[in-house]
Amino acid sequence: MSATEQQTSSAASDGGSGHIADAHDVIEVRGAHENNLQGVSLDIPKRRLSVFTGVSGSGKSSLVFGTIAAESQRLINETYSTFIQSFMTTQPRPEVDSLRNVSAAIIVDQERMGANSRSTVGTATDVYALLRILFSRLGDPYVGPSFHFSFNVPAGMCPRCEGVGQVNDLDLDELFDRDKSLAEGAITIPGYTADGWMVRIYSEGGFLDAEKKIRDYSETELHDFLYKEPTKVKVQGINMTYEGLVPKLQKSIGSKDRDALQAHIRAFVDRAFTFTTCPECGGARLNREALASKVNGINIAEASSMQISDLAAWAADIDDPSVAPLITNLRQNVESFVEIGLGYLSLDRPAGTLSGGEAQRVKMIRHIGSALTDVTYVFDEPTVGLHPHDIQRMNRLLLQLRDKGNTVLVVEHKPEVIEIADHIVDLGPGAGSRGGQICFEGDLDGLRASGTLTGRHLDHRAQLRESVRSAKGALEIRGATQHNLTGVDVDLPLGVLTVVTGVAGSGKSSLIHGNVPRHEDVVVVDQSPIRGSIRSNPATYTGLLDTIRKAFAKENGVKPALFSANSAGACPNCKGIGLVFVELGPMSTVSSVCEECGGKRFTAEVLEYRLNGLNIAEVLALSVDAALEYLTEKTARVILQRLSDVGLGYLGLGQALNTLSGGERQRLKLAINMAKKGTIYVLDEPTTGLHLADVDRLLALLDRLVADGNSVIVIEHHQAVMAHADWIIDLGPGAGRDGGRIVFEGTPAELVASASTDHATLTATHLAAYVGA
Repeated sequence: MSATEQQTSSAASDGGSGHIADAHDVIEVRGAHENNLQGVSLDIPKRRLSVFTGVSGSGKSSLVFGTIAAESQRLINETYSTFIQSFMTTQPRPEVDSLRNVSAAIIVDQERMGANSRSTVGTATDVYALLRILFSRLGDPYVGPSFHFSFNVPAGMCPRCEGVGQVNDLDLDELFDRDKSLAEGAITIPGYTADGWMVRIYSEGGFLDAEKKIRDYSETELHDFLYKEPTKVKVQGINMTYEGLVPKLQKSIGSKDRDALQAHIRAFVDRAFTFTTCPECGGARLNREALASKVNGINIAEASSMQISDLAAWAADIDDPSVAPLITNLRQNVESFVEIGLGYLSLDRPAGTLSGGEAQRVKMIRHIGSALTDVTYVFDEPTVGLHPHDIQRMNRLLLQLRDKGNTVLVVEHKPEVIEIADHIVDLGPGAGSRGGQICFEGDLDGLRASGTLTGRHLDHRAQLRESVRSAKGALEIRGATQHNLTGVDVDLPLGVLTVVTGVAGSGKSSLIHGNVPRHEDVVVVDQSPIRGSIRSNPATYTGLLDTIRKAFAKENGVKPALFSANSAGACPNCKGIGLVFVELGPMSTVSSVCEECGGKRFTAEVLEYRLNGLNIAEVLALSVDAALEYLTEKTARVILQRLSDVGLGYLGLGQALNTLSGGERQRLKLAINMAKKGTIYVLDEPTTGLHLADVDRLLALLDRLVADGNSVIVIEHHQAVMAHADWIIDLGPGAGRDGGRIVFEGTPAELVASASTDHATLTATHLAAYVGA
């Protein structure tokens, strides 16, 4: 037995999960090599709560998501027919020698819940379905079955806005050039190229002359071009649907959440679309009959617009034996929202507007009442966006899932979650090539005594500042009323580190993002997706690649363009992407690693050129920290050092940006903005995804920004950041309607001192406990 297997066996026997007698009671992982995993072997107890921790880039996600969850989903997909599989994304087998006793995995991650404006919190959790049934049974006057209360089907939707709640008008001059024909590229909508499928439906569908200029269309042709109802046509022998350009755009783009669109599409929407509340339904989405039906004095749209904590009280007042089981189910669902700290939401909130943490918790609601058991739930930092007060609630729900007989796997850094685990797996010892090993397996006491980085920092506490820095002015906010803010007046001190805190939904983001002016002296560093192409990576995003290309060119006496995967040096087969995409008509697209370059993106000729012994593909495969040891150019080292300073030393220079987590994206944005002086930095939960050992590093970085003459405003829940602040602004006292007020302004020491008073806030209580006051 290898050393790793001995450690695994010992930990599994002696850890918090108890002795494992039956091999079927564990998920057996043997020889996992996915990403940076170095042949990891371990046994994970089933029907237990296991927490995976370690520094960012240590291999946690590669083990839990990239190996266990990925293989589970791949095996499930293989049970479908070949026909069904042809419409599904092909999932490669993870790099693992063997994986046994895996149950069906349900991934509950922080991905946004979709950009369709028809998807709401209510529809995403099936709570709205329960409401529809309730109104179909008790609604007065009676309207009909439950689908008559759905805004997604003709029987219930408002006929004017078709259930969207908004109507949009299109500026036709932004859609096409009247002086061109379809063949000449008349359609000016992003993605509508003259030889692409989107335009070929119009030019080859049989209704229009592709060579005729738009201004010469007859009245019938113009109607067919812009407004024709969906009609079946054949284009190059393929059955397709022809539909007028205006309704097609309204459905494909106008119904999407604007913030989820790519930058160039978003710019087009801003130019071409005008959105207004539907005059027919007033934004309620439903037709007049559905809105006329009421239960206890309110209609279904009014119930959906209630704060969920209020909806829970409304549901509690319904006492009708004919719907008793339904009401019980509805109450349990809405109370789950309150229990998980989302009572401030409403069911009609568009799902696409939720933050990553909110989206993950809403998905969790869906599974709490599920009849499924003996499945594996996989969570990615479920405490993201949660105040310490709310983490206790989250822990109860994780344990509830476990107690139903499920296996719960959680990737997490927060000590509060690590402490409730039955089994702990600590990966490391470092990140990237220095990680990918099991440093510890076992229970909480064992972790504390293990001497690993996580074990040493588990009980580490940041201390209150001995002296706080003095403000150099203030940014005044007066009468703030965004969302739940109640006419807030507050001064944000400048030249210091200010932390804005409060429970989830208390109004922190509304206060800061809605009122701090956006100008050149304000740098907002959040976790939103970084807009870019499939080719974008940290090297291109930070400008580092320009320096590397010039260094290669100088060393080899050739042009810099050769070392760009977007230019002269690109592999001609994959055009520098590293992948080859095969379009299966208009149905789907399949990708595979380019056989010509092996995924290296460059031509064989370019890969012959070297800089300090490495070719361009090998340089882009380096981590930030490894590149610091390799590159000698001053400009490159400045950029790399900033990336290392924000805790991204493990990132690969050529790693695709769309693979980064929200916390990694935020720290990448911070790194490229660190050179500015006299700036106001606004950071939104910068500790997201940070290991306990990296939080101190972040605090030192924030101090450096202040020392350089900047102002730093941080929206944060982490007590270490609160303790390190010069000034704290606490919002609350609760969430939603119960929040939106300033409940404390002052130094961290003053906040801790207030914990012993009758007016202590939730933040004061938790911060005092954290610092041991």
